[in-house]
Amino acid sequence: MSIVIEQPVEARLVAAAPRMPSIPATLHYDRRDPFAVRMTFPAPATLEGVEVCWTFARELLAAGLHGAEGHGDVRVRPYGFDRTVLEFHAPEGTAVVHIHSADVRRFLRATDELVPAGLEHLQLDLDHDLAELMRDAC
Repeated sequence: MSIVIEQPVEARLVAAAPRMPSIPATLHYDRRDPFAVRMTFPAPATLEGVEVCWTFARELLAAGLHGAEGHGDVRVRPYGFDRTVLEFHAPEGTAVVHIHSADVRRFLRATDELVPAGLEHLQLDLDHDLAELMRDAC
């Protein structure tokens, strides 16, 4: 069984220009980092011209389907029935994107099949991770 899930999504950047075109993005989940999801935007879709990847809690993404969540760099909230808004806050500015809620739900179902919510801690090997840290420290 795969340990990584990747799902392309269509993101619509919210900007001053009307009807901005959709940009590709990818949601990632890796059971080796069971509490986190990543959302990656390809280089052509960013102002800097380099791939941008945001990492945030899977729980934040799930909760954001039902109500406004997040107080830091990433915030998630529903927008009507079929859209989810993700806000990414950085020193350079804020990016706001809309994605289809159905895509988010499908992605979260796939992550739950790989690692059920609430059981993420069972994927961690703290003894191994501590040994790696200690090895690198010497």
